[in-house]
Amino acid sequence: MKPSFYEFFAGGGMARAGLGTNWRCLFANDVDAKKGRTYRENWGHAELQTTDVRLLATKDLPGVANLAWASFPCQDLSLAGNGAGLSGDRSGTFWPFWHLMQGLISEGRAPNLIALENVCGALTSHQGDDFATICGLFQKAGYLVGAFVIDAVLFVPQSRPRLFVVGIGRDVSLPVAVTAEGPLQPWHSPTLIRAYERLPPATKSAWLWWRLPLPAVRSHNFADLIENGPAWFSGEKTRQLLAMMSAINRAKVAAAQREGRHVVGGVYKRTRPDETGQKVQRAEVRFDDVSGCLRTPAGGSSRQLVLRVEGKSIQARLISSRETARLMGLPDNYILPENYNEAYHLTGDGVVVPVVRHIAAHILEPALRAARPRKTAAA
Repeated sequence: MKPSFYEFFAGGGMARAGLGTNWRCLFANDVDAKKGRTYRENWGHAELQTTDVRLLATKDLPGVANLAWASFPCQDLSLAGNGAGLSGDRSGTFWPFWHLMQGLISEGRAPNLIALENVCGALTSHQGDDFATICGLFQKAGYLVGAFVIDAVLFVPQSRPRLFVVGIGRDVSLPVAVTAEGPLQPWHSPTLIRAYERLPPATKSAWLWWRLPLPAVRSHNFADLIENGPAWFSGEKTRQLLAMMSAINRAKVAAAQREGRHVVGGVYKRTRPDETGQKVQRAEVRFDDVSGCLRTPAGGSSRQLVLRVEGKSIQARLISSRETARLMGLPDNYILPENYNEAYHLTGDGVVVPVVRHIAAHILEPALRAARPRKTAAA
């Protein structure tokens, strides 16, 4: 019997893609109708409910799932956000999700595993109190809990560190291979260790240091994911972009030109103080074979650009929606929205597929094999 899962804040189903075909989805949920259309185009109509998580009840969740996965909104926990944390309107949707988990527990349908994914700002939000709250909820619900940080750059050419919190029921004899005696690099960052040290003693008593192996060395770079079809900016628009660069970033472009080979970089527009302290918009480029972190496009400045340099030739354009999907580890047969902003929003909000697969292969699946048999999950 395949292990089963619920997928909350599902977006386009990237956690589902990472879990793979050896897992069985019983239920999925997202409030965004546009993302819901893409989810159904790729995964079918059977499991997804497009509704606010606040409107769900345990009766909407069929059967007994081995795993509940929740990539809940990050806006209020992000370092670039408003600082509202778990009290915010967006990140606060964690609470109705957790109320559903509490309901399942009270009904004797507790998932073996509950996995959360969010930005690393969740570790420091409200001086670490939000992270302590989340871990404390796992402990009080009868789960052992641990956290780790994975930068997706280990798997795809995108700099994208994310926090994962994984709780497991206490009725499991965990294999030695999935836990460690203490923190391990690179999974347990100094910020995470400091957040752990601030936990109350009762929560620390339920803590696990999850162990993950390092993946194989990534064999592809940002340039390998670039499409040939999308149109490049006009020469004038490219010159305008270069004019927005500081001296340091113009020097990076000049250095790429001197290499005399095909070089691809990623560009973001950011607001920076100039020499007088006045805020101006700057274009910042990186030529380290890695894309910057995809961000949800609230405006033009948050959309990543591609800069291609070869000798005297310099070309620039918006990153394509397919390129963003590739940076998230999605296969090229994954159906994307035709609208550019919708596609960028979908991918920029998602979880990197091979990261989920790595977690599943080295923590979730070994832990479930050690768990007591569960009731058959009804479809």
